[in-house]
Amino acid sequence: MKTLKHSLLLLTALVCFAQVHAQTTDDIVNKHIEAMGGKDKQAQLKSLHMDMTMQIMGNEALSSVTIVEGKGSRSESDVMGQKVIQVVTDTSGWMINPMAGAATAQAMPEEQYKQGANQIYATSPLYNYTEKGSTLELQGQEKVGDVNAYKLKITNKAGNAATYYIDPNTYYIIQMSVNGEMMGNPVTITVTNSDFQKTPEGYVFPRAIQTDMGGQFSITAKVTKVDVNPTVDATIFDMPKQ
Repeated sequence: MKTLKHSLLLLTALVCFAQVHAQTTDDIVNKHIEAMGGKDKQAQLKSLHMDMTMQIMGNEALSSVTIVEGKGSRSESDVMGQKVIQVVTDTSGWMINPMAGAATAQAMPEEQYKQGANQIYATSPLYNYTEKGSTLELQGQEKVGDVNAYKLKITNKAGNAATYYIDPNTYYIIQMSVNGEMMGNPVTITVTNSDFQKTPEGYVFPRAIQTDMGGQFSITAKVTKVDVNPTVDATIFDMPKQ
């Protein structure tokens, strides 16, 4: 009888712990969404265009990204007179990168496509994450600089995982890390966000973004313009015919 009682008490404790843990995760996500403008704003975000200036290994580059929610993302960068294009859609991806010897459009390798699958969302990666086919796991807290940030692991529907760090004071995503590949070698890509600003429409986006490629080199981007819900011609996501 004592063994049965102990088992029941243990089971009750585990259930309570699971409920508290789930509530904590949901609470963090809800506060993050509210900080980014709220659920209603996220639901209304159908497309996005951003212009940026970037510093890459001492060189300045102009860059832009256009996203149609759930359909596709297209980024363009002018680096040392060479135009680099990367497109990810809900089914596949392609790229043009003359600096890597690909002057014409090439299909994106499957693993790279899986890693970038979430780029087709203008909304926060934590907004409606279950509907996007992702799973979320709270992994406690970890220091990001001076901030003891919440650490959340999100795994997309392709099975690729990324770790997001949320400031418990602002509930902004201040850092993200993901495993990637560069020149055939595995690297950890770390993206650090800062200078969060609200648009006239009520959306919040970081205006300073630093990307570290496994300590080998980094890219610093400054967002100069944000257009919310622009009209986008979906043919920009089509891969050019050879």
